[in-house]
Amino acid sequence: MHTKAFSLFALTLLLAACAPEPAPPLPPGPPVTIQLLDVSDWHAQLDPLTIDSKEVGGAAVLSAYFKKDRAENPNTLTLTAGDAFGGSPPLAGFFGEVPAVLAMNAMGFDADTLGNHNFDRGTAFLQTLIDKANFSYLSANLSNLSSNLNKVQPYKIFEVGGVKVAVIGLTNPEAPTLVSPSAFGTIQVTDPVAAATQARAAAKAEGAQVFVVLTHMGVNAKDPIEGTVSGPLLDLARSLQGFDVILGDHTNQQYSGTIGGALVVENLSKGASYARVSLTYDPATKSVTRAANTFVTPFASEVTPDPAVVEVLAPYRTQLAAQLDGKIGVATDVFPRGNNIERLGEVALGDLIADAYRTRYSTQLAIVNGGAIRSSLPSSYAPQDKTLRRPAPGYQPGPPYDVVKGDIYSVLPFGNTVVTRSVTGSQLYAVLENSVSALPGSSGRFLQISGFSYSYDVSKPVGSRVVSVKLDSGAAIQNDSATYTLALPDFTNEGGDEYTMLADGQGVTREPDALVLLEYVQKLGTITPTVGQRINAVK
Repeated sequence: MHTKAFSLFALTLLLAACAPEPAPPLPPGPPVTIQLLDVSDWHAQLDPLTIDSKEVGGAAVLSAYFKKDRAENPNTLTLTAGDAFGGSPPLAGFFGEVPAVLAMNAMGFDADTLGNHNFDRGTAFLQTLIDKANFSYLSANLSNLSSNLNKVQPYKIFEVGGVKVAVIGLTNPEAPTLVSPSAFGTIQVTDPVAAATQARAAAKAEGAQVFVVLTHMGVNAKDPIEGTVSGPLLDLARSLQGFDVILGDHTNQQYSGTIGGALVVENLSKGASYARVSLTYDPATKSVTRAANTFVTPFASEVTPDPAVVEVLAPYRTQLAAQLDGKIGVATDVFPRGNNIERLGEVALGDLIADAYRTRYSTQLAIVNGGAIRSSLPSSYAPQDKTLRRPAPGYQPGPPYDVVKGDIYSVLPFGNTVVTRSVTGSQLYAVLENSVSALPGSSGRFLQISGFSYSYDVSKPVGSRVVSVKLDSGAAIQNDSATYTLALPDFTNEGGDEYTMLADGQGVTREPDALVLLEYVQKLGTITPTVGQRINAVK
């Protein structure tokens, strides 16, 4: 060996001997508790609801609860899964839903997905609201997205307490059938299972450690005897793997359970409850070791409404009062809506609306989809005059109750227009088959009716459930070519809610549905919630 080479070799050995031992790897950190606050199907319920004579929810009240929860655990994400606006009360709907988004900014939301009602006024309108949001819009199962909307991502990774949490959004697959044609532009809704699986893989490659799905899919049926539940949310959960939490929406059902290792949760709509989910992530096992949910009823009496949210909404309240506080009639009691009753059977409010259509245009028949009815009557609308008799705390007691203009626009917020047309007996049978097709599950396609009655048998196959139909006179309506005059919302006449048998180009455009109902209540003066025998299930 050359002397020089030997010296270099010796020097290398000497340096190696003197080098310090490499530091041992740092032990994993302690487990981290992550909190998820989730509201379902909020629909811009900026004012509290009245439930069992108590005020519940509302933007400022929810925000106060959220602030308290975050103070107790700063490792928090605040989420919702679509339809945070659309079908909104006048405080949002009369101002292009802007107050809803501004309130959500003040409430500290981190992410939302896109449900069907986000598209009620089309993609251009939706983009203006997305642009105002300080939070992220997420949906992984929308194709042609970039040609129609900006700033919508499949998922987002949040660092929460040092843990990377991937939140993946999913839109309900049937969403395009629940809004007016063309509302989605060229966007198509793809398979949510494949989209979620792909998004999870991409997020994991970016280092995500916890995986959360936000989906506008819900529980839509509960067996009254067995207590078992079913619906798209549960079907989705059974088809997914590797997720820690799946947060549902859309159907106004309260559910919490574990499916396939994931905690699956859905709340009551409009902030009547919210979910407080607690996750424990253990860096040692690189997994979620605990996931639990608590449903919270946000009683207004238990907090001071968040002044930041109150300030955001104040100018809109002032403008609205001048337009909608005027009294138009008296209700001898509340016309109920909620818990999906208007999507399962005949309700007094549905009778009232359909009667208003038929009376206004002297048609033989009238129909209105249950999904169009968004509030009880009187509603949660809050007129400034506290001497009025209202169901809400802070007003004079009833019944009877004073009905104001704002109630009507809360009941019918979509701005639909009434259309009159003729239908054959065969078309009417097809319409009614579609109406009862989702039973025993609830669906917005379920029709409230006027001028006729019918019976159905839910034990029969879908498409063959209608047993008989007859006019109020008692004359039978046959499944044939005889024609009848009909009043209905333009949404339904254009084929919404899968009423494709009506999308034949027929119809005369009349007046806004809310105006028709408002003037009908004014004309009657006093209204009483009664239910006839219009829709009858065969026992």
